[in-house]
Amino acid sequence: MRTDRREFLTASLAAGAILATRAHATQAPAQSAKPLDVLVFGGTGLIGPPLVELLVARGHKVVLFNRGKTKTDLFPDLERIVGDRDPSKDRGVAGLEGRKFDLVFDDTGYYPRHVRTSSEILAKAGSGHIVFVSSISAYAKNDVVGADETAELARLADPTVETMGAQYENYGGLKVLCEEAAAQAFEGRATIVRPGYIVGPGDSTDRFTYWPLRFRRGGQVLVPGAPTDPIQVIDVRDLADLMVKVGEARARLALNACGPKGKLEWGQVIEECQKAAGGRDVSVRWASLAELQKLGPLPFPIWAPFDGESKGFHTWSNQRAIAAGATFRPIAATIRDTLAWFDTLPEERRGKLRAGLTAELEAQALAKL
Repeated sequence: MRTDRREFLTASLAAGAILATRAHATQAPAQSAKPLDVLVFGGTGLIGPPLVELLVARGHKVVLFNRGKTKTDLFPDLERIVGDRDPSKDRGVAGLEGRKFDLVFDDTGYYPRHVRTSSEILAKAGSGHIVFVSSISAYAKNDVVGADETAELARLADPTVETMGAQYENYGGLKVLCEEAAAQAFEGRATIVRPGYIVGPGDSTDRFTYWPLRFRRGGQVLVPGAPTDPIQVIDVRDLADLMVKVGEARARLALNACGPKGKLEWGQVIEECQKAAGGRDVSVRWASLAELQKLGPLPFPIWAPFDGESKGFHTWSNQRAIAAGATFRPIAATIRDTLAWFDTLPEERRGKLRAGLTAELEAQALAKL
């Protein structure tokens, strides 16, 4: 299972970050002691909706910047600046000129030229602080268990590249450059948030959703690795909550947004998926690393081998995030709410999962074990 493991992990994270859509609402918190003028880039993807809902619930005045092409029915009462992250495109970021905000949330920045341009415009106008959402893929390696934010960052041979690459191999390095562009423009008044797998209601990638859905289908389920393998995910609603907390606090640091607070074992996730299956006739066939190597590469989402170059991937230290106020709901709640959300999607969409093994591929693999 050593074949381009880092590229597989990076591609999975990158594709999910780019393709994810909106999430369900979060519970309204108490209002902030000081209402702020806030700009949110996007606002209609995976992170945007729960983030905006939290900000509005806390009494902040929120303005959205996006292309105005998707989910235009969301937040009709909020001001929307229509533009494009790419300053060379029609309209571009011209709508940001002269606009000053107390707080900026950027969770749609993938190319440093885009992030640099918008950040410089906003900082020049006197905007106060930026929260930039990066990725665990910003780190150069995943082989050390328990590594923290001081770990080596990924670097690109060509920092001017503006393509993710065929296997998303440039994703991590681009995120690092985006982090630096935002922090430099705001002269250090930046919070860098590095989540791993973002899961929960609204995740259009189906990476996490595959597992509870697979168990709900019943039968024998092929599961990679061992029950004791570590796993790290963060519910999008918990990520939004953390972003608001560090933003209001103007925290000047980088932090890993990976949950839960303690160790979560892969076996616990699988057990909760079984419970959520509602009593269906279902069984688990665990496949060891040795068995998986004989089967060849299989598209198992979320999980990564607790071995070799990916041994530390699901073990990143989240102590900074916890100190900043991060909280993590039980994985059972995320599974339950994800299934409930998925059931509201159109039938055609529910019939076409975007991640995981097809029934045919799984049956073929099981037959070889």
